[in-house]
Amino acid sequence: MGLIWTLIVGAIIGAIAGAITNRGAAMGWIANIVAGLVGAWIGQGLLGTWGPSLAGMALIPSIIGAVILVLIVSWVMTRMNK
Repeated sequence: MGLIWTLIVGAIIGAIAGAITNRGAAMGWIANIVAGLVGAWIGQGLLGTWGPSLAGMALIPSIIGAVILVLIVSWVMTRMNK
């Protein structure tokens, strides 16, 4: 049950990051989960584990990390398409 809860929280974090950056419309649930989980790892690695947490992820640093990840991936993808 812990893995499912982690995936759900990762998807929510990824969806929030996509909504904040206005780049989440094209992302599916799998991309949201990946962005949320990798963003949580990046955010907690850079900012620590402060603030409220769910499923072992500090929410505020995780959302910030996911926003950073979505912006970087979006920038790289637009550069590759030119």
